[in-house]
This record gives sequence, structure tokens and C-alpha cells, in this order.
Amino acid sequence: MIYLFAGEDAVKKQESFQKFIKSVGDGVETFVFNKNDFDMDQVENLYSGSGLFFAKSVVVFPNILDREETRDLLLEKLDKMSESENIFIFLEGKLGKGVLDSFRGAHAELNVFELPKEKKEKFDNFLLANAFSQKDKLNLWIYFRQAMNVGVGMEELIGVLFWKAKDMILKRNFSKFSEDELKNFASKLSYLLPEARSRGPNAEFAFEQFLLETF
Repeated sequence: MIYLFAGEDAVKKQESFQKFIKSVGDGVETFVFNKNDFDMDQVENLYSGSGLFFAKSVVVFPNILDREETRDLLLEKLDKMSESENIFIFLEGKLGKGVLDSFRGAHAELNVFELPKEKKEKFDNFLLANAFSQKDKLNLWIYFRQAMNVGVGMEELIGVLFWKAKDMILKRNFSKFSEDELKNFASKLSYLLPEARSRGPNAEFAFEQFLLETF
């Protein structure tokens, strides 16, 4: 039997988990495996049979799926855990659809607690594109910062700038940039984020610097 308690609402998740643990009752042996003391051999023994002195065991995995290697091992064994008489509990944060689907496929009981979605302020990405087309360095930077502050993804901004450069080339709009400059800009945009992220965590700074150095 598998029970998943996941999501970003830690308070409701813990309350639900504690309520479930109390409902299990006495006479069970409890095992906890975290990222630092995970032992797949012990886990296999637990889903293969009962304990020596207890009829049923509860196995708790707190945030065990953070590590890719451990996650892959456990997801492959979900069917075995589902068939076991023992109880396997996963306590996790936000999980992707693929991982959740794996638990659904193993007939796990899913308890997912998400925080309410905040209403995000909308941003018109074309303000950034138009500032670029007018070679307006100040407003290009201002609109970039506004976009970042309201949570617009860098991929989205790169997409609209790439489209604008290609559109200017197609319409032969070379009043502010030459054709070669636009082609060079579009080419650099296409690999800007992958290259920036390979060098370090601050891709936003690299994107901002690229825009400021464009003119």
C-alpha cells in the first residue's frame, strides 16, 4: 500500500500526514529512510514481507525523491510496494506530472496540497519587442526589469525578441539595425540561455547584460 503526501502547502500536508499516522494505530513497526541513509536492500526486504515481531510495518520516505538516482530506483518498485501488506508513505514537495502519474499507475493514494495561485500582474511582452525595434536602450532595460519583477519567463521574452528580429528582417525594416545586425542578434538569442545556464546559476544577469550590450 502506498500513500503520497505532496505539494507546497507544508502545513496542510503535515496535518494530513499526522492524521493518517494516528489512524494506523498501534502494533506497527515504523521505518524512516531519508536521502542520507537510504538503503534499497532494506526497502526490498520491507515490501517483500512482514517484520519479525510486527504483523505490519510503516515505511516513511521524507523528500526521498529529490535525488534522481534514488527516485528512479523507487519509482521502478512502486508496483511491488503497492502489492505489499506494509504501508509505504512518501512525503514530498511539489512533484512533476510524470512522477505523479507513476504513483497513479501504482494505485497509490494521492494527497496533494498546493498553495493558492497568486494572481500575477500581466505584462505586455511586446513593449520589450517594440523598445528593441526602436533601439530604445532605456525602455528596453526598464521593460525587461518589469517583466522579471512580475515573473515572466526568460524563454518567453527571448521568444518575442527573436520573433521581432525575424519580423524586421522579413519586412526589410532596417531603419534602426542593419540586416546583419538583426541576424546576429537572433542567432545569439537562440543559444543565450543554454550557454548562460551552463556557466552558472545567474542566467537572468547574462540576459540583462546581453540586452544592454546590444546597442
